[in-house]
Amino acid sequence: MSMRTILGIVVVAVVLMLCPVPSARSAEITCEGMDTKELHDMIERGLAYLVRQQRPDGHWDAQGMYPTTMTGLCGMALLMEGSTIREGKYADNIRKAVDWLLAPGRTQSSGLIGNTKIPNEAVQYLYGHGYATMFLACIYGEEDDGDRRKRLEEVLVKASKYSRDAQTNRGGYGYVSAKDSGNFDEGSCTVPQVQAMRACRNAGIVVPVDLIKDAMKYLHDSTSPPDSGAGEIKPGGVVYNLTHLGDPGSPALTAAAMCCGFSAGQYDNRDVKRWIKFLQQQPGLMKGGAGRFGHDEYTHYYFGQCVYFLGDDGYEKFFPDCKENEKLTWSAYKKVAFKDLLNSQNKVDGSWSGAKVGPIFCTACYLSVLQMDKAVLPLYQR
Repeated sequence: MSMRTILGIVVVAVVLMLCPVPSARSAEITCEGMDTKELHDMIERGLAYLVRQQRPDGHWDAQGMYPTTMTGLCGMALLMEGSTIREGKYADNIRKAVDWLLAPGRTQSSGLIGNTKIPNEAVQYLYGHGYATMFLACIYGEEDDGDRRKRLEEVLVKASKYSRDAQTNRGGYGYVSAKDSGNFDEGSCTVPQVQAMRACRNAGIVVPVDLIKDAMKYLHDSTSPPDSGAGEIKPGGVVYNLTHLGDPGSPALTAAAMCCGFSAGQYDNRDVKRWIKFLQQQPGLMKGGAGRFGHDEYTHYYFGQCVYFLGDDGYEKFFPDCKENEKLTWSAYKKVAFKDLLNSQNKVDGSWSGAKVGPIFCTACYLSVLQMDKAVLPLYQR
């Protein structure tokens, strides 16, 4: 082999080393009826808004409130872009968020992730614990620093045990742990714990036996009207808690419960089928941020995940005898919701608004839905 050939091989090798092959983490997002560049620009504007709102110490908050919850949700939105704690456009932002959550004062000896000395967190710390645990669990597999990985593992193991200890004897969760709330529970606090535990399990963290099963039973018991368990599958919606079983059910909580069913791997569950039918009765769900639906951001954060899991052929697996016009599909949902989100995005700063919690919350929720097709996180893969 000539010296010129050898030099040529070396040059090619060096070029390949310096120019990494595009990663599967940067999968293209498309939507029928929308220009792809327009769609990508919308997402980039939203992500840029979140980055500008991150505090110097690494956390996010909603008008000074709920820092643990907001940091978990915003961190997830950046991870869904394809960045990791090691590489990518938002790696530094992600690492700062992780460092903030792992700092003394936010990872308690009890296993709780959060700071009960902050007034607005003290009365609903389980929200933050759930979303922060989910975020850190998604980080765990990408952390290649031995000491930090060990620290993350310790935090997640204790956080999982704390979630089990915080559960009520009915399997649900309240705004604070069962012992601090007199055993109070309700649906919206139960859902983040289920997803957090699924993320932990995906990461290889041991999750307490029966935690997810008991939580899913709680959501079953919270579904109205009660179901005989046999015969025709009729719509059922998840109510606020067990004292509200006479109510028709909440679209927001039902979407969240349905998402938990998928997260728990219950793809042929009767409850999930009832929840799907209930949600199909809510015409506003086919809209995004422009038309107010009631808890829009929260509802679409979970409903979008559910429809993504169904894809374009999943619905008929639940209901084999369905008619074509009855199907709930990801493509149809995107076609309406994504265009609506484009129209409702703030053209100046890239945010979405509407919820009392504020634009950081809205923007993190909608970015999560918009980036589902990237499928970069095991938690959000079909």
